[in-house]
Amino acid sequence: MDAGYISAMAALAGAAIGGLTTFATSWMTQYVQVKAQRIAHEREKREALFGHFLEEAAKLYSDAMQNKREDATALINIYALANRIRLISSPRVIESADMLTRVIIDTYLAPNVTMEGVRARWIEGGVDPLRDFGEACREELGMIGKG
Repeated sequence: MDAGYISAMAALAGAAIGGLTTFATSWMTQYVQVKAQRIAHEREKREALFGHFLEEAAKLYSDAMQNKREDATALINIYALANRIRLISSPRVIESADMLTRVIIDTYLAPNVTMEGVRARWIEGGVDPLRDFGEACREELGMIGKG
């Protein structure tokens, strides 16, 4: 074989390997960026849903401590949010959302609570019905993108 052919083949092989390496690097970089964007979007979506549920639950729990209700219309939004959470969340988050909803319903059925009663529950008793749900959500958000 002629030395010119060997030089040409070596040059072509080098160019092909360099081009393939550049393509693979670009593809891998693009894949990692798209995956990171998808994970960030999923996390933001869940944070918004969990936050909305917490806001609604806090509003209803506060109302339930001060008022008795005979109708369930006040619970429509939290019921809808709980079922949206059921679509995308882990069993622990779903269970915590269901438990929080039950606490709210039970609070509506219980006698009204004075400010002293609120203080006794929250400060002295350390009772925070939103805490378990918040902790379950934080745990789930921390797991997004891992594994």
